[in-house]
Amino acid sequence: MRHFPIFLDLTGRTALLLGTGQIAERKAEPLRAAGAIIRQREHFHPDDLNGCVVAVGADAPDADLRALSEAAQAKGIPVNVVDKPELCSFITPAVIDRNPISIAISSSGTAPVLARLIRAQIEALIPPAYGRLAAMADRFKADIRARLPDLAQRRRVLEKLLTGAAADLVFAGREDEAAAIFESTLADNAPSGGMVFLVGGGPGSADLLTLRAQRLLGEADIIVHDRLIGEDVLDMARRDADRIYVGKERAHHCVLQEDINDLLINLAREGRKVVRLKGGDPFIFGRGGEEAEALQAAGVAFEVVPGVTAALACAAQARIPLTHREAARSVTFLTGHTKEGKLDVDFAPLVKLGGTIAVYMGIVSLPLLRDGLFAHGLPRETPAMLIERGGTRRQRELRGGLDRLVAEGPGWSRKGPTLVLIGAAIGRGVALRDTLPVFHQDATQPV
Repeated sequence: MRHFPIFLDLTGRTALLLGTGQIAERKAEPLRAAGAIIRQREHFHPDDLNGCVVAVGADAPDADLRALSEAAQAKGIPVNVVDKPELCSFITPAVIDRNPISIAISSSGTAPVLARLIRAQIEALIPPAYGRLAAMADRFKADIRARLPDLAQRRRVLEKLLTGAAADLVFAGREDEAAAIFESTLADNAPSGGMVFLVGGGPGSADLLTLRAQRLLGEADIIVHDRLIGEDVLDMARRDADRIYVGKERAHHCVLQEDINDLLINLAREGRKVVRLKGGDPFIFGRGGEEAEALQAAGVAFEVVPGVTAALACAAQARIPLTHREAARSVTFLTGHTKEGKLDVDFAPLVKLGGTIAVYMGIVSLPLLRDGLFAHGLPRETPAMLIERGGTRRQRELRGGLDRLVAEGPGWSRKGPTLVLIGAAIGRGVALRDTLPVFHQDATQPV
């Protein structure tokens, strides 16, 4: 984040506006709308800054604008000079005004036209009635806090009010009826149990989250997350949401699965809205099924939100078709984890089925995988590849037959999560890469 966003209360405070032309007048409008007392000057004198809390320069001689910038910054007064970023200590964003709600969009001065285009898109999604809804919530704020001292319970009630029938009535202009719903909801409300959402966080990129996952991250009281969840995904959560790390690595479990189950149950029983955020999809090698069973047995309400699983993300970004009419009519997902030094895989039907084989967490057990497949008839020339950190900007790929992957894979690996793909469809993907662009490829970026 290049600039820190902040909203200033200018009501009854003095703002210096240097300049008298058309641009200066446009700058004056939002200052007046925010309640500022505008002190407008054609030329600059240091005494003009006395008593000011902010300064804006436009349509004035260059020497005056530079003097304004130097004097304001020396006094610690925020200053903005139009079209001269080197003279600014703050920039003015594109603003959506839904009083008392304000939304500011900034490109940090790099592309103001783009910021305005984004503002137009957001304005279309947020009708002016949202301001009236915010005013309604403010009207009942003291009563809500008095009747609902528990923060988690208060948040759930507010979410119900601000997204349900009361909000619809405000949007329809029937605010007296909306107020009645606010009052009855507060009068009838009783503490209720929480809920757990088993959410797939996808392969690591925030833009591959589902819309439902994104919404729940913004509503959750607590995020219980794995090690494969990237910071850009966690940044989608509410700033005041608690985060609990329960990551696991091969042969090293930070928290036992049984303890994670108990944690989810206890948090829900405290009335919390819990997002259990798991890499990929919660029901594909994510042990989400075990957590769902534990929640159901404990009588805790839960919902499952699917995510983009690693095989899909890795293959898509590498331009590999997991199925292809001429090369693969099936896909098999396997885990590469071993039990007592052995892979729990029935290789004979796997080779007979054909199609694409996707092995999660399979780099350590690659020799066992190769030997088992070859022993049951898989041709040694079958294309294969390793994909590390798939679906992110740090995706890396190593292509070749299984013999090459076994020989070179351990030295090539940077210890990131790795998927093994095997099958004739990988060969079709190589042809596709010659004609299609590959996005987010950065094999040189360090772990």
